[in-house]
Amino acid sequence: MPDQHGKKIILSTNLKAFFFEGLTDLNQKSLCPVPESVIFYSSDVLDKFALSQDFFDVSQGKVREKVLGLKLLEATQMNREEQKRVYKEVADMSLLVCGYFSESVNKKIVDTHYYSQLGKMAYGHLNSVSPSFLDIPSFYSMVATCFESMTTLMMILATKNRTGAPGNLVFDRILRDEDVSEKEMLVGGVLPTPSNRVS
Repeated sequence: MPDQHGKKIILSTNLKAFFFEGLTDLNQKSLCPVPESVIFYSSDVLDKFALSQDFFDVSQGKVREKVLGLKLLEATQMNREEQKRVYKEVADMSLLVCGYFSESVNKKIVDTHYYSQLGKMAYGHLNSVSPSFLDIPSFYSMVATCFESMTTLMMILATKNRTGAPGNLVFDRILRDEDVSEKEMLVGGVLPTPSNRVS
């Protein structure tokens, strides 16, 4: 349903279901699909961080961005339950920053590669303290393995949701002659060819 400015308004009683449906549709078209359990988990992450207040730390009335790298380092000094919470927060936020909100790092000193490494590391640590999710053993290790694939699906979904068109950020990056990995091409439904520039 379009609003007064002609932009599409998403009407859904369940935001998680909306994200799950969108990611599942893209995943089915992907040449390198990820397991459905990872799609389900990622939809839950998108739903959980739907409110911007969950992205920031508030200290003494001041709002600032969470320093994920520092949080990951500090977690090593915490007890098991606190580690579980911090590892999950760092991993999930890295997934979002690299995926749905990848454009947010354009003016930062660090890029999505940094957050990708941080996220995979955090999911790896999380797997060592709490390996299962939905009774799936070594689940977070699987999410770490699917990290780039999942963020590519999220990027495409974000573009589609912002513009109302199924824009393919991977294809756009290839046209701009940017480095795109073969895995990103496969997930984005772009067949790698010798003419594609692959990092």
